[in-house]
Amino acid sequence: MSDLEIQAGLGRAPRAPRTARASRRFGVAEVLAGLFALFLVTAALFPTLVAPGDPLGIDPLSAFQTPSPAHWFGTDESGRDIYTRVSHGTGSSLLIGTLATLIGLGLGLVLGTLAGMLGPVVDFTVNRFLEVLFAFPGLLLALLFILIFGPGVATATVAVGLATAPGYARIIRGQLLSVRSSAFVEAATVLGRSPGQLLVRHILPNTLAPLFVLGTLGIGQAIVWASALSYLGLGAAPPAAEWGAMLSAGRTYIGSAWWMSFFPGLFIVLTAVSATALGRGIERRMRHA
Repeated sequence: MSDLEIQAGLGRAPRAPRTARASRRFGVAEVLAGLFALFLVTAALFPTLVAPGDPLGIDPLSAFQTPSPAHWFGTDESGRDIYTRVSHGTGSSLLIGTLATLIGLGLGLVLGTLAGMLGPVVDFTVNRFLEVLFAFPGLLLALLFILIFGPGVATATVAVGLATAPGYARIIRGQLLSVRSSAFVEAATVLGRSPGQLLVRHILPNTLAPLFVLGTLGIGQAIVWASALSYLGLGAAPPAAEWGAMLSAGRTYIGSAWWMSFFPGLFIVLTAVSATALGRGIERRMRHA
């Protein structure tokens, strides 16, 4: 309906369907997830603004203090403030999760594009390769990679990215095949567009949009996996201010100083839940756009 038609009618555009209007509203879970994500981004970019203390500074006289107004999350065996360490560890944890997700998405995009665009022989080969990878749990693939190349933050990041790539590849392949069979791609083919033009101008732009949702959902999973590797001593090592490393350091004192493991674990869970809630919200809005 044009603006003239609207003005000739009731003077305003017709109201959107109830389901579409409802899908544009922000739910309580999305608002809370957004606020927590804002806190995480602030802590990652400006850690001293959120927690001005030194995450590695020790104070033996303040060791094992329970959560209190002086130390919100308590202190560890060396008297380090847990809240300060958790806040300063946000940057490294988010960086690991983001880089691992980008690695997984990048490799998944390459494999999915090869499978979806280069014919049945390549599609069959890539699918068999993905099925072999799917036979192993993702965390086990990461452990095998670390076993070959050695432990460390960089190795753990790459390992998590490689472990998540098969799932992304299968999703991207399915999206490519769906877009490739759509009417506007068939029309472009009739008009004489080359396969390269079809891929760059029509197929990839309509395939890459959902990758933002996948990436948002994947960051939470990547952080959980990277923290698990650090907990096993295969990623960041104590006394690094990284959530998984803090979990690993706190397990020795779990019976007497529960807060040492509780608060880093709580941030890992809340980050994963927030990323999932935001990803689902973005996906719902894209579906009703």
